[in-house]
Amino acid sequence: MMTAVVAVRKGSQRVPNKNVKDFGDTNLLEMKLNVLKKVSGIDKIVVNSDSDEMLEVGKKFGVDTHKREEYYASSECSNSEFHKHIGETTEGDTIFLAPVCSPFVSVESHEKGIEYYNDTKYDSVTSVSTIKNHLWLDNKPLNYDLDNVPNSQDLPNVLKLNYGISIIDRKTMIEKKGVVGNKPGFYNLNEVESIDIDTHFDFFMAELVYYKLKREDLLC
Repeated sequence: MMTAVVAVRKGSQRVPNKNVKDFGDTNLLEMKLNVLKKVSGIDKIVVNSDSDEMLEVGKKFGVDTHKREEYYASSECSNSEFHKHIGETTEGDTIFLAPVCSPFVSVESHEKGIEYYNDTKYDSVTSVSTIKNHLWLDNKPLNYDLDNVPNSQDLPNVLKLNYGISIIDRKTMIEKKGVVGNKPGFYNLNEVESIDIDTHFDFFMAELVYYKLKREDLLC
């Protein structure tokens, strides 16, 4: 059984109340649930939250809910602790972690990600974006040589995990305390679907994209 987990909390720090804040004519949580309910291959959807308001949204959409313990919704909780806790408190063989901060992942991409996971020997599939930038770390170039600076299109393909899609065997999630397994597969998302909302500026820009897609009838 594949269970989609929509993990949201009331303590969003960079964009307060981000998950249920007005976003166009909807909000990020409702937008994600609308998409997930159309996805084939998902057996169960769970809204996992410490917020009664967000759990009520889940109930309104007719999906399951799980009241998360306060610590696991706090900034004191590390990503590793959070992921292990999701694995331990979710029913199913496979977990599809579906973040609302990636609002433009389409029904089709969700289904292709599931197909990719089911048709391979990977124990996890995580969505990625390809970075083509001149990167530096510790005052040194990370992905090119200063003596022969390439055009950006000729740089190596560095993959960035964007987490718009994370599918993993539940037992592996608990063991690894994360969404990348022992035999990981990576699924590329396009620039729009890779949009991740962390800051006020991200939220503002994503809302502009939302209005543009809606006008052109390109939303799922």
